[in-house]
Amino acid sequence: MKYQCLMIDDDVTIAETTAEYFNIFDIKTAYVTGYEEAEAFLREHQVSLLLLDINLGDRSGFELCKQVREDFDMPILFISARTSDDDVLTALNIGGDDYIKKPYTLNILLAKVKAILKRYENSSNIQQSAGNCNISSDERTDVKRSTEIGITDNIVLDTASHKLLKNGEIVSLKAMEYKMLLYFLENRGRVVSKEEFLKNVWEDEFIGEGTLAVHIRHLREKIEADSNNPEIIRTVWGVGYIMEA
Repeated sequence: MKYQCLMIDDDVTIAETTAEYFNIFDIKTAYVTGYEEAEAFLREHQVSLLLLDINLGDRSGFELCKQVREDFDMPILFISARTSDDDVLTALNIGGDDYIKKPYTLNILLAKVKAILKRYENSSNIQQSAGNCNISSDERTDVKRSTEIGITDNIVLDTASHKLLKNGEIVSLKAMEYKMLLYFLENRGRVVSKEEFLKNVWEDEFIGEGTLAVHIRHLREKIEADSNNPEIIRTVWGVGYIMEA
């Protein structure tokens, strides 16, 4: 069975209330309250997005996130009453797509989830369409030439397959990383402000600058020779980022 959202929270009231609210607005949502329950649910059902609490009884949502990331590429939104910067950075660094602090407003959370699901489903449809194209080898060569965008001499983004090629090797990109990289390439040589990124790339006014910075860092780790001293995507302090022409 397919679900758009799975809520994983050891607080039964919060988990049940959130799931019920989402279902009212046609976001098919289930909930579980423990680590093992979540594992079992994901084995038996297809899920598009996770809402994940950090504290799961005697187990950790951080641990579950790392395990899920080994097998799935779904968006993971952490939801927690823990508000320290260390927790936020840990959540994002291990594969979380966003961090939402409790207490949260249900309608704002719903808007965020809808926006992420829309991006996720659109990206999946594009990749599926590209994979299902039945073309000849000569046509495939022509398409490859027309859809590859050079980033450096040894790094290429293929917009048909949404794959990044580095020294001939495929580097996996998450849906948002692909979208960010493509936007940089389309605006090469121009400073892109943080506000512009949030509006045009994330299409989500509720995303914080900290989340954006972490995703930029993850993207740099995949394309830069030294992500600590980036030469492809540079920071323009106090403004945003630029990919040199």
